[in-house]
Amino acid sequence: MAKAIELVNVTKEFATPDGGTHTAIRDLSLTVESGEFCAVVGPTGCGKSTTLTLVSGLERPTTGEARTFGEPVRGINTSTGFVFQQDAVFPWKTVLDNVAAGPLFRGAGRADATGQARDWLRRVGLAGFENRYPHQLSGGMRKRVALAQTLINEPKILLMDEPFSALDVQTRAIMSTELLTLWDQTKPAVVFVTHDLEEAIALADKVVVITAGPGTVKAEFRVDLPRPRVVQEIRFDPAFVSLYEQIWEALRAEVAEAYARTTSLAGVSA
Repeated sequence: MAKAIELVNVTKEFATPDGGTHTAIRDLSLTVESGEFCAVVGPTGCGKSTTLTLVSGLERPTTGEARTFGEPVRGINTSTGFVFQQDAVFPWKTVLDNVAAGPLFRGAGRADATGQARDWLRRVGLAGFENRYPHQLSGGMRKRVALAQTLINEPKILLMDEPFSALDVQTRAIMSTELLTLWDQTKPAVVFVTHDLEEAIALADKVVVITAGPGTVKAEFRVDLPRPRVVQEIRFDPAFVSLYEQIWEALRAEVAEAYARTTSLAGVSA
């Protein structure tokens, strides 16, 4: 059976303003099974977000190949959902219309799309807020809208680029637990990019460590912690602490390397 996601020896280069090239990731290979929750961690600038754009079809690899369910990624696929770091809601639409937008775009009738949207707003705890606008909601509530807006389309693959990074610590933990509950309902294959190692372990079946850029896979770790999980509580499990120590050992050198490069460049520019 084909993997949900396969990146095979992928390299991605971007043109720079001075006419050169910047290599974001180099010879990176990664697989994610159907229904698997994969978290990707690595230092700033290692190509984590670029990896997501290759899976989504927003970018094409310079060399290598991205595949979903055994087929090469040639463009944006409607079976893939993407939750960005910044809210991607329509500010001029109500919460209900934001969530109904996906089914309407895919050809559903207005009544059907609205009914689905009301159901998903109930699932994310926003029943009663259907007629509010995004600016009338808290950060956590807007993130719930974004999740409902994506999950209503029942994606087989869900890509998430630091979706909770702008939230306070308490709201972030609550949203992480809610995400696991929602994910368990449809079980898409997930690639969740984060800087937060605790968040990665609490959510994932597998944690992938990416090297300082150009990014490639340094190590993979299975997370054999029981599900369902409450993110606020699983962090105290001795197995969680042990796994954190193992992954941090692999990640620490990459963070130090990326920091050294940054400070070196700052010194040169100064």
